[in-house]
Amino acid sequence: VLARKRTETKSPRHGGESVAEVLRAHGVKFVFTLVGGHISPILVACEKMGIRIVDTRHEATAVFAADAVARLSGTVGVAAVTAGPGLTNTVTAVKNAQMAESPLLLLGGAAGTLLQGRGALQDIDQMSLFKPLCKFCASIRTIREIVPTVRKALAIAQSGTPGPVFIEFPIDTLYPYHLVCKEFAVKNPPKGLMGKIVAWYVFLLFFNTNQVQKCIELVSRAKKPVIVLGSQATLPPSPTDDIRKALEDLGIPCFLGGMCRGMLGKDSPIHIRQNRQGALKDADLVLLAGTVCDFRLGYGRTLNRRSKIIAVNRDKTQLLKNSDIFWKPTLAIQGDAGSFLVRLSKGLKGHRCPEEWPQSLKKTEHHLNPLKVLHRVDELMAEDSIIVADGGDFVGSAAYIMRPRGPMRWLDPGAFGTLGVGGGFALGAKLCRPESEVWIVYGDGSLGYSAAEIDTFTRHKTPVIAVVGNDACWSQISREQVPMLGSNVACGLAFTDYHIVANGYGGKGYLVGREDEDRLSDIIRQAQKECREGKATLLNVLIGKTNFREGSISV
Repeated sequence: VLARKRTETKSPRHGGESVAEVLRAHGVKFVFTLVGGHISPILVACEKMGIRIVDTRHEATAVFAADAVARLSGTVGVAAVTAGPGLTNTVTAVKNAQMAESPLLLLGGAAGTLLQGRGALQDIDQMSLFKPLCKFCASIRTIREIVPTVRKALAIAQSGTPGPVFIEFPIDTLYPYHLVCKEFAVKNPPKGLMGKIVAWYVFLLFFNTNQVQKCIELVSRAKKPVIVLGSQATLPPSPTDDIRKALEDLGIPCFLGGMCRGMLGKDSPIHIRQNRQGALKDADLVLLAGTVCDFRLGYGRTLNRRSKIIAVNRDKTQLLKNSDIFWKPTLAIQGDAGSFLVRLSKGLKGHRCPEEWPQSLKKTEHHLNPLKVLHRVDELMAEDSIIVADGGDFVGSAAYIMRPRGPMRWLDPGAFGTLGVGGGFALGAKLCRPESEVWIVYGDGSLGYSAAEIDTFTRHKTPVIAVVGNDACWSQISREQVPMLGSNVACGLAFTDYHIVANGYGGKGYLVGREDEDRLSDIIRQAQKECREGKATLLNVLIGKTNFREGSISV
């Protein structure tokens, strides 16, 4: 595949340097990885060029961390993993990024070009695995392809509806003795954050003035409008502050999901946190801003058929999902949700939703004794905190109780409902916002996926605080399985000493039981102090059962 004529077999230059130079030129600050021989040249070159290499204890964690960086930084998150099982270990995390519309670049090793299909170590058909998951997949075949392919992948990841992209590097395209030839691509590495600019020249806005005007007319006539925001509303080009002002000017009650949690602050009069289903049934107009009619909205059945429905989404398939069966949009607009809201607000200047409508949807929140710790954490966590949600029942309760202080301060898996994101999301968040408190809300089941990353937090000096709701059970499953099928099989866990596990990985663990209720605030403050001093901390909170989320679904 590579021309041997005039090849400098003794040159120290290698293909990993080409990759690193493109990443650096596009403003990439971190590459997350679990080391493997296939990708070592990429990691070594990136480190030499000032890109921080962050190694985790599982490949999925590396991708989850890159996903979090993408969400919080506005750039593409990057992960690099070795061939074969290294890549197959990332499939769930890549699918999660796809469904969450997160711009992610996955760099994967592969068997040598001439050895593929001949029984080489870790040689499988990787492209077939990732084509259904990624917007763009490429396998490097010559050295000259590296620079343009990485550039193209970075642009595609951010353009239109963002999502993951994948590049496969056969080992002979990275190591020095196969790589340097007369057509070596990088002579003058590009400057500036071109990827971000290109992405938004490729995709601007699809909606037109007539569509916006129709929406203005519909909203102006509505007496009980509701806006449901999804993660897309936080994407560039509109700053979240502009979107927040637009929502406040409109005065329409809002339900915030995904990365939009926290967009309105913690005490906004138009942020409605409970009884979304009831509000949607009463509403005479519903604006779905980057929100999809999947299971989270009952596939559209939650919407009132008599309501006017305005749907805005970058992706045509997501825009109209299930509209042929359970719901019908009055107006479907393919475009950027955030920019649309800003334009809508400008068009409705002077008009405001009747104040009694959002007031009628507000409910008084009551402290629930078994989950008192969530209220207390919410009261004591710093204003700049970022909350990472990883679990089922305990996290579902946290979504009601804990109030993100601002936009981009709540990270959850998204529509895929993936357990195990906690360690990676928190790692990426802490690296992006080192000055912020980063809290992971774990169920005791989900903690098992990434407990080993406490070692990663320790080694990379990225202290976070984990709160584990330990009820010795997969409660979200058990709640349905027991009454429906009469068995708790496979749902039971143990009141495991997770605080001791944390200590063993170099962190600081605390056991919090019923007898500690009176000093709960002191324990949380001590955990915060340990975190400020550089120690990852874990609160192993023994909780009882609660019927707070009775009726919630897990399938």
